[in-house]
Amino acid sequence: MSKLQIVNLGLPKTGTTSLARALKMAGFRVADHRIRPRQTDTDALKDAFVADLLYRGYFQSGDPAEFFEDFTALTELSCLRKGKSLWPQMDFALIDAIRRHHPQVRFLASRRDSWDVSQSMLAWSDLGTDRLPASDIPGLPEGYGETSRERIQWIDGHYTHLRAIFGGDPAFLEYDVTEAGAQAAVAQHIGVDLPWWGRVNANATTEHRAS
Repeated sequence: MSKLQIVNLGLPKTGTTSLARALKMAGFRVADHRIRPRQTDTDALKDAFVADLLYRGYFQSGDPAEFFEDFTALTELSCLRKGKSLWPQMDFALIDAIRRHHPQVRFLASRRDSWDVSQSMLAWSDLGTDRLPASDIPGLPEGYGETSRERIQWIDGHYTHLRAIFGGDPAFLEYDVTEAGAQAAVAQHIGVDLPWWGRVNANATTEHRAS
């Protein structure tokens, strides 16, 4: 039985890895992008992508969290590698299934200025230069995403979509990772103090960017 409590629907490069560390230090068992072998005794889950497992559960039983019984928080849902382009945080039906099966879940949407996210994606390995424009992504079909304007429009559209899905539901919190009150806002939303709040997995640059 899943004990899932927190699901982050933010895009990559919006502080998802930093959120993962903050939640781990607060006592949560966190799956961030993929399951590390040390995190599970189940061979089938080792190195599995969070996105894959969410869809496997959704299509097998209707419950996206079916395979996350060892975890209480998911902080990075998407997968764009090894021929996979999976974006659960953009899938209304999957999000709705989590809400129905696990009404206790508190949803987060980490974000920051869309220009900064776009630039961080551009600077992160081949994410902005190759993988985004070469992949089919909800709201960003293959052939789009190479320019800043296209990436920013896609980023803004994602958060507009989340606001429409949740429509003021108190179980949902969108927060800007750069704001001074972000730590307190997230802690209040999930009902747990966060002893650590900072930045990890930042780009190798002197510019101010979150993970």
